[in-house]
This record gives sequence, C-alpha cells and structure tokens, in this order.
Amino acid sequence: MSTGTAEQESCDWTQLPADVTSTILSKIGAIDVLTSAQRVCSSWLRICHDPVMWRNIDMHNLGDLWDMDHDLEKMCRHAVDRSNGQLLSINIEYFGTDELLQYIANRSRNLRNLRLVSCYNISDQGFCEAIKGFPLLEELELSYCSLSQEALEAVGSLCPLLRSFKLNNRGHRCPKIECDDDAKAIAENMHGLRHLQLFGNELTNVGLQAILDGCPHLESLDLRQCFNVNLVGKLGKICAERIRDLRHPNDSTHDYEFGADFQDFCWSSVEDYPSGISDIELVSDEDDYYEFSDYDFGYDFDYDYLFND
Repeated sequence: MSTGTAEQESCDWTQLPADVTSTILSKIGAIDVLTSAQRVCSSWLRICHDPVMWRNIDMHNLGDLWDMDHDLEKMCRHAVDRSNGQLLSINIEYFGTDELLQYIANRSRNLRNLRLVSCYNISDQGFCEAIKGFPLLEELELSYCSLSQEALEAVGSLCPLLRSFKLNNRGHRCPKIECDDDAKAIAENMHGLRHLQLFGNELTNVGLQAILDGCPHLESLDLRQCFNVNLVGKLGKICAERIRDLRHPNDSTHDYEFGADFQDFCWSSVEDYPSGISDIELVSDEDDYYEFSDYDFGYDFDYDYLFND
C-alpha cells in the first residue's frame, strides 16, 4: 500500500528551513554559490546574502583559470564583502595576489584559518604586510607557494595564537638539496605550534632538531617526502616519544590531498644527462573537486547582475 503520492514523497529544496538550506549551500563552495545556487529562487538569494553564509569561504578550483569564464579575484572580494567582517576561514587556490590578500586583511580582523594553495603571485612583501591584519590566526597553510624565510618569520611574530601550520612542496631525493631556512624560521618564531606539516621540505636532521627544541608543544608532525631527514638513533627516539602523530619521510601518501609525485634527476658527472626518473608516485584527490570551468549560461556572463546587492 502506497504511503503517499510521488509529489508528496519528492522534496522541494526551495521550501527547506533557512538554516538547513544555509548548511547545504555552505558545502558546495563559494564559486558555485555565486554563479548558480543563489539564482535558483528568491529565498535562496536572501540566504546567500546572509553574512553567516560567508564565515567560511572556500574558493577551491582545479587551476584551469584560462578555461574559466569567471573573474575569481572579483568573486572572492564580493564574498568577503558579504561576510560583513564575520569571516573566520578562507581558502584561495591558484589566483591569490598581494592586492587580494590585503583586501581580505582590511576586512577580516577575526580570521582564524587562512589557506593559500599555489598562489605564486603573492610576494614576500605583500604577504608580510597583509599578515599584520590577522592577529587572531590559528591555522595557516602555504602549499606550493613561493614565500621565503622572511614570510615565515613574520607569521611567527604577528600571529601569536598560531597552532597549526602547513608548508607543503614537491619532494625529491636527487639532486640532494639541503636547506634548513624554513625549519629555523619555524623553530625561532612559532613556539606555540601543535600541528606541523612539512611535506616535501628540504630540511635536515639539524633543522628537525631545532623544531623539536623550539616547538615543545608539538602533537603531530608530518615529514613525508622530507628525504634529507633520517629518523634513526636518538633523534628518531625523541620524535617517537614526544610526537603523538608522526609521519615518516617514506610513509604512504594515499591520504595526501595533492598530487604526491616526485621526480629524481641524478647526474654521475657534469657531462651526463639525467639518468632517468624513479620512484614516481601520483596520488591526487582532484576528482573530488567541483568542476568550475566551461559554464554555459546561454548568454554573456554579467558580473554586474551577479554581484548586484
């Protein structure tokens, strides 16, 4: 016996309670909200103008910026404006600039979580200036960015509440390049860290020891693809005893968010060509990302309409 008609059993998404709708929309990412979701109906549009909707702004994308019809920087500025000073967390991938980061800093003094991925257009100077606007920052990720030791020192001195830091790059074994600049900056300026991820970093055992000495509250430490680190003997024992969640240089990358491929180019002499590529591993969650390119609206995209408040 049927318990109801098909019409009764179907769900009218536009009639859901506002708080439920807001929770759902917050999961799909800022780009989809601005380009699609807010245009479904007037009730969704009202919800999408609520500052609460924009406490967490996720601008993740696949990096195919040349195939996109949207000005992501303009969209991000608009999303920040909608937060009305309530922004707590923001994720920017590929399109970040000095100007955009400063725009966020000027309007988001309560920011707790900042995530920058492959933002090569953010300079040391621009970053150091903008980071002054995030005194309450607790979590920071700088993955595949081109920032120097100076930027890390600024974070440590200007963000005293920082508890989680991710500094990720692509690892390689050969040629062997050792550099403890990042480790030194972290050890000397980020004493309150609880969680640290240094995927693909060039630090050595010397740099690791400095971090252990300078960051006594560390609970988790990710050293995957940090191939200059050798966790044996006394140093390995200290790490095992002090760090509750420790990831070793050669541990699996199956749960790593980005592509974990690395290429080793080795020369036996200056005349030799690279002898080949070894130990290539590729793990990527890009298939789980939303597709933001190649939108077909059936008309020329009108930003004035999109951002009309």
